[in-house]
Amino acid sequence: MNAQQLYDMMKKVQEPKGYYFNTDSGRVFELLDALILNKQRYGYMGCPCRLLAGDRDKDRDIICPCVYSVPDIAEYGSCYCNLYVSKAWNEGKLPRDYVPERRPPGKVPF
Repeated sequence: MNAQQLYDMMKKVQEPKGYYFNTDSGRVFELLDALILNKQRYGYMGCPCRLLAGDRDKDRDIICPCVYSVPDIAEYGSCYCNLYVSKAWNEGKLPRDYVPERRPPGKVPF
């Protein structure tokens, strides 16, 4: 699967839920390429903005779209890595604030 195919597939699934790709297509395709690389390396599409343990069970919470994306988008209009955003965020109706890490420190693999 290439990045365009992944984009098309994920867009169909996520937009009906109110989650949109960032309008910065360069950023989006960079992240999609990284997701594909993680899929090749680990067998699952772990968040490219976080350290992966390489164990699906340990990383389950950060398999894209991660469990933290829902509260991030609700509060900030964007997920941690800015892949998924709200319509209002894309339209410039929300500030482009830094989204802090919600993943508990105990989950980080080091």
